[in-house]
Amino acid sequence: MEASMDLLHATGISIVRYLQENLISFQDWFVFVSHAADLRNTFHIFFPIWFHLCESVGIKLIWVAVVGDWLNLVLKWILFGQRPYWWVHETSYYGNASPPEIMQFPVTCETGPGSPSGHAMGSSSVYYVMTCAALSLLQSHNSFKSRCQRLALWAFFWAVQVNVCLSRVFVAAHFPHQVIAGVISGIVVASVFNHLQIIYSISLKKYIYTTLFLFSFALGFYILLKDFDVDLLWTLERASHWCSRPEWIHIESTPFAGLVRNLGMFLGLGLALDSQMYKNSCKEKRGAEFTFRLSCIIISLVVLHIFDSFELPSDVEAVFYFLSFCKSVAVPITAVGIVPYCVSHALRGQDKKDV
Repeated sequence: MEASMDLLHATGISIVRYLQENLISFQDWFVFVSHAADLRNTFHIFFPIWFHLCESVGIKLIWVAVVGDWLNLVLKWILFGQRPYWWVHETSYYGNASPPEIMQFPVTCETGPGSPSGHAMGSSSVYYVMTCAALSLLQSHNSFKSRCQRLALWAFFWAVQVNVCLSRVFVAAHFPHQVIAGVISGIVVASVFNHLQIIYSISLKKYIYTTLFLFSFALGFYILLKDFDVDLLWTLERASHWCSRPEWIHIESTPFAGLVRNLGMFLGLGLALDSQMYKNSCKEKRGAEFTFRLSCIIISLVVLHIFDSFELPSDVEAVFYFLSFCKSVAVPITAVGIVPYCVSHALRGQDKKDV
């Protein structure tokens, strides 16, 4: 088994080197794609756009992103996946020969286990939801134009996935089999949520219970295995030792940082949907629905961009996690509650002036 995995990893290293040697001119593009595939863009860009276009799609995006990333974390802890940038230095596969040299980039030094790829899994699940949502907006009749539109949408979906996979392998953050597993897992998660209607009508209490369950399960799993002398944070030491630039290691990439950020978003969505601000703004759409939706999208994107630009102090890990959770809770409350509430009042005031 170990020999088979070594051969699989060595083949992956060869592919990493091939991409780095032959596609080095696309370096900036691949680094950009890795940044763009981060789930934070789902929360700060895709979610406010889709929520104000079609609330059910926006809600589904949060569920898919949060539950999918939680599942990704659990799978990573179970599979103990290596990453190319440290495996190549620690393996005995190459014997006395020098290990192949692979380049590192600012997005290389992820600190968690490598399998399956979180970027690939998150990207495939989120884009699968958005592609299906766009398809539902097309005319249902089987016209040539409709078939071309559907083909174009799925071609775009797969083009995104190929670029994300190539990016993560190119920067030596993942082996090829890990990104393939990520894409497949993400599509499965999104497909499941495409058939779950209950997520659109659950109460705040169930949002709280679900948040507590996801956190308790992950923390309990970590503590349980630690009692059996299995350290699920074994990758942190490897990342710190083999990353060529210490400043490329960020606390945001640690397993628990992603967990608290996602759960903050999830709880924030529940709080926002239950808020009186959201309920009042829904009643104010009236005939100005297009203006209302467009204004909410633009203002939300601007406010969340400014909000995301504030960096949290990372000197004390526990404080960072707490502040990250609070910051994430505020994102959906802002996009779903505060911004629509302010826009509805502004439009209502404008209507009174016109009268």
